Amino acid sequence: MHDIWNPWHGCVKCSEGCQHCYMFFQDRMRGHDGSEIFRTKAKFDYPIQRDRKGRYRVQSGELIRVCMTSDFFLKEADAWRNDAWDIIRQRRDVKFFLLTKRPERVKDCLPDDWGDGWENVFFNVTCENQRRADERVPILLELPFKHKGIMCAPFIGPVSIEKYLPSGQIEQVICGGENYDGARPCDFDWVKQLRRECKAYNITFCFIETGTHFIKDGKHYNIPKKLVQSQMAHKSGVNYSGKPMEFILTDALGLPLPKESLYVPHYKKNCHICGSKLICNGCSDCGRCKE
Repeated sequence: MHDIWNPWHGCVKCSEGCQHCYMFFQDRMRGHDGSEIFRTKAKFDYPIQRDRKGRYRVQSGELIRVCMTSDFFLKEADAWRNDAWDIIRQRRDVKFFLLTKRPERVKDCLPDDWGDGWENVFFNVTCENQRRADERVPILLELPFKHKGIMCAPFIGPVSIEKYLPSGQIEQVICGGENYDGARPCDFDWVKQLRRECKAYNITFCFIETGTHFIKDGKHYNIPKKLVQSQMAHKSGVNYSGKPMEFILTDALGLPLPKESLYVPHYKKNCHICGSKLICNGCSDCGRCKE
């Protein structure tokens, strides 16, 4: 996918949400060990790669999800992180989505010129259950980032974040059920509660997928196909578009880029019934899907 940048691969499990990690499952299916951590070669500098005409492959205004097969703040990646920060620093015209289960490490892993945060970095913590929400969100609120969010995925237990929302710092909340080996159930009541809390504070809420085991009105549904999970999440009608996030993106000279010069996401026919559309970077026109 064109909206993912994995500068390194592999991870160390650290909490309940890691128990049935999709990356470990997918690596195992390929005959690899997900606990083997390495810096990627061809993709490490992906955000600054150019095409044959000298244009950046990643366009100004796009949102790139970082380290989806690892954790950006993983201790084992300390030797490579400054190089990754340098790439993010170069592309101040691109939005970078960072997600971690290790917010306690973040303060000591920020670059020297961080100040009160970079405008193009959107920082998120994983809150798979209430224990982890109460552990990680307070740290999130104390860290110097311009944009902050919460991701409840895999959603394996009820989560209330209502007491954290009056801070006004949380701009987006995502939730989704669990998949693959040992997937634990996701209850629609948990989803609706989280949505109510976000709507009360006009915060964007996105239910991206049901997970393999979904409970609604006390009834269990087995939904093995991720495409169907996403469609069911969309049909639930709970996604909510709150106050827009305003990123001040700049060119190489530090001058703000006009909105008309930024990438505008476009979608295929089936995208409009996808649970992730609200937060999606749009279609990459890879040609692998059919309308």
